[in-house]
Amino acid sequence: MDKCIICGAEANGPICDVHQEDVVFEFTGNRPGQLTPGRFYKGTVDGFAEFGVFIDIGERVTGLLHKSELDRRLDSLNWNEGDPVYVQVTKVHNNGNIDLAWSIRQADNEFRGKLIQTPQGDEMPAETPKKEKRAVVRQTLSDKQKAKQQKDDARRKQKQAESEEVEEQTETQAEPEDTHEEHAQEQDAESAEDAESDATYERTEIGTLSDHVGEQARLEGTVTGVRQTSGPTVFTVRDETGTVDAAAFVEAGVRAYPEVEVGDIIGLNGEVEMRRDELQVETEELDILEGGERDAVEGRLKNALDARARPEATEPLAEDAAVSALSEEIRDVATAIRRAVIEGRPVIVRHSATADGYLTGAAIERATLPLIREEHSREDAIYHYFDRRPLQDGVYGMDDATGDVTNMLSNRDRHDEQFPLFVLAAAGSTKESLDGLELLDIYGAPKVVVDAAVADEEVAAAVDTMLNPNLADENVEANLTSAVLGANVAVNVNNGVRDDLAHLPAVSFWEDAPAQYVELAANAGYDENATRELREAIALEAYYQSYEDKREVITDLLFGEVGGLASHIAQQFRTKLDDELETAEANLDYVDEGGVNFAVLDTDAFTNRFDFPPTELLLDEVHRRNREGEPFVTIGLADDEIHIRATTNVDVREVAEAARLRVPNAGVTPRSAHDGKLEFLVGERDAVLEAVIATVAEQLA
Repeated sequence: MDKCIICGAEANGPICDVHQEDVVFEFTGNRPGQLTPGRFYKGTVDGFAEFGVFIDIGERVTGLLHKSELDRRLDSLNWNEGDPVYVQVTKVHNNGNIDLAWSIRQADNEFRGKLIQTPQGDEMPAETPKKEKRAVVRQTLSDKQKAKQQKDDARRKQKQAESEEVEEQTETQAEPEDTHEEHAQEQDAESAEDAESDATYERTEIGTLSDHVGEQARLEGTVTGVRQTSGPTVFTVRDETGTVDAAAFVEAGVRAYPEVEVGDIIGLNGEVEMRRDELQVETEELDILEGGERDAVEGRLKNALDARARPEATEPLAEDAAVSALSEEIRDVATAIRRAVIEGRPVIVRHSATADGYLTGAAIERATLPLIREEHSREDAIYHYFDRRPLQDGVYGMDDATGDVTNMLSNRDRHDEQFPLFVLAAAGSTKESLDGLELLDIYGAPKVVVDAAVADEEVAAAVDTMLNPNLADENVEANLTSAVLGANVAVNVNNGVRDDLAHLPAVSFWEDAPAQYVELAANAGYDENATRELREAIALEAYYQSYEDKREVITDLLFGEVGGLASHIAQQFRTKLDDELETAEANLDYVDEGGVNFAVLDTDAFTNRFDFPPTELLLDEVHRRNREGEPFVTIGLADDEIHIRATTNVDVREVAEAARLRVPNAGVTPRSAHDGKLEFLVGERDAVLEAVIATVAEQLA
């Protein structure tokens, strides 16, 4: 029996069954069936396809690394044919096809050993003597540190020996002259070694590291993230000029510097390297700074952060007195987003699953992603530090907040990630979002709201920063859409995207977009027909993507070639909407109550509830086309909910409260004051409808 090179246990070969995945194999066979599923192999890139990468593992043996197995987008890989890669064989099919998985370890020294797999069995590499069958485990220290430690140990032993020798000698004993000279030379050499080993590296700004590849550098900054890989521990470090990853290795999968946590101010010495075309520092020494050193770094970071995060006053996209009156609030929101990017804090945009919500979120995304690329060296930074998540009901409820809190706590515990900045776009300003916002507040997660809906003062008090025209100076006219607010925030976040965003305000769902925004869009190449197609295409995609952001599709629609994709999707929008409208309009029931005209549609009976268009959008269009006289109210009635559309403002919360008094056992509650939605118990459907009609008529009389 042989002994395992990892644990020393008896094994049939150089590796035991338990440690098969701890080593990397070099395959010398020529048939797929000779591979062992579960093992990691070193291979080379053979070619690319839309669905993945083909990897050569041995002679005439090629497997597929499907794009779903990658930790990043396929088109973001900086691989060329012939490049070495490390993969895991997950399955070998009877037809010879080989399924591969991505390995986070992408270097020999990130595995605990290396073996050769031949058709006859496993062997040690030729350069390793047979008597040394145990793998060499990489230590925390770099080669330079190892050499330094060896010198220090040797000097300590030498000093101890000399001291013992001196104690045994009498003070009167004299040394020969040549012995004195030899001893002096040794002391000079020792002093030189001490000076070399104790020398401090000159501090290097992270923003300049690309000029110091291959050199030693000292970083001073704050730890914004820690993640443990199957190889090294990776610390994300930020100073006043940027952010970089620093790898520290003790043993594969073992946490280096466990005392270091997110938020610590540290000093780090190491060598600057390029790994897979990304800057990284190989850590040789890392210390938590205290006292004056900490204060100096903290002060430098704070001053730089304040200066960089606050944008200079930026002109609005178009001349708009209402936007100008909100300029400071817009800058406050932009500052919060910019600060999060600089701090290495993820930005999570939660927006309503409507055209207005998507436009607001997409504008902020368009401005933020370039800043993330500039600030963070990781190739996948734009996916790690930014996310858009649609809100199905247009409010930030407890279900949404609970999911977000669960994710952020998991990311903190698993990766030492900072809590994200939550940006609520075209959502979050009404009382229905209060419970969710307060849950975030319990954990201290920062929150920003950008919403043109009528805002609630109590909600505003629970938010760190709120941009809402209804809470601003009374002279501000509240005729703005969330898309207008979001686009102007985005320009303040990154003025370089001004031209990209010029058409967005005219795309949002206004019946008649203000002339200045129509002109702005036309100058950007989007005429009235183009903005209509975009509006309809986004509305359709908003419905079908209500549970995920689909960044690439929305980007192609909003910022791609004028027409094209948007025109195709808009045609689908119009076909589906017209079909539903024809059925809905034929089944409207008209009611006159107290001088108010009502049109009632049974949405359960006369709509396709699980296909486009959604109830809210259909009722908007029905109300627009069929209102007769003033006031006019359109009501959508389902088994357990009512949607209200009116030509004048209706306070949905007051309607719910009055309806509860009329039908006390119906459980009438406002679900979304923003969308005019009430919920109730199914058994009281007819009674609730009568109560709501009577209440709305009284309110509008």
